[in-house]
Formats: sequence, C-alpha cells, structure tokens
Amino acid sequence: MKKVLGLLAAIALLAGCYNDKADKLYPVGTTINCDTSGTMSFSADILPTMQSQCATSGCHDASSAQSGYDLTGYTGIKAMVDNDRMLGVIRQDAGFSAMPKGGTKLDDCYINKVTRWIHQGAYQN
Repeated sequence: MKKVLGLLAAIALLAGCYNDKADKLYPVGTTINCDTSGTMSFSADILPTMQSQCATSGCHDASSAQSGYDLTGYTGIKAMVDNDRMLGVIRQDAGFSAMPKGGTKLDDCYINKVTRWIHQGAYQN
C-alpha cells in the first residue's frame, strides 16, 4: 500500500510541475482568440488584411488590379462580394483561383470574419 501511495505522490508532484510556455504553444501569428460573434467592421476587421495581403504591388493594388480587381478600398472589395467570388477565392474552394496566389492561405479567423461581414450585409462601416 505504501508503494502505491508513494507512486501516486510522485505522479502528483510531476503533474504539478507541468509548465506550458505560451510562446511554444501559440507561436507569433497564431490566432489565440477569434471572436466573430459581433458585428464585423469593414474598416477594422476586413480592410487592413485586404490591404496587407491582397492589395499589394503586382496583385490587386490600384495600378495592377489583377483580374480587374483593385482591393485597396471598399468599392473593389464589394465588387468581388457582389459577384460571389470573394469567399470562393479566399477559402480556396474548387473552381476558384486560390488566393493569395503563390502565398499562404489566409487564416481561418480572417476568413470567418469576412464570411460574417458578408452575411451581415457587407456594409462600409
């Protein structure tokens, strides 16, 4: 019986020493909290990522406007929403050209925010 109690005490001691390192569990760039329960804001939730990931030189900026889309502002982004292309390309659905072309897929949190924004009416807010 003493051996069992000693073993249990050792397990409890080792378990109590477990220490998560946040930087190891959640590397830089990892979305820890993705809240899409409220109203999505075009200016706060949608536009910054579009400008940094899509409206870049040679892609969908004002001078290049690949495939006819200038994604530097609301008008071009809304045009993609209105012709039902936005979600297909960022989700990389079959039948759509995966975006960003040659880059890493946008994170699921951002895709969920865009989806919610569209379902909320895709307002310029």
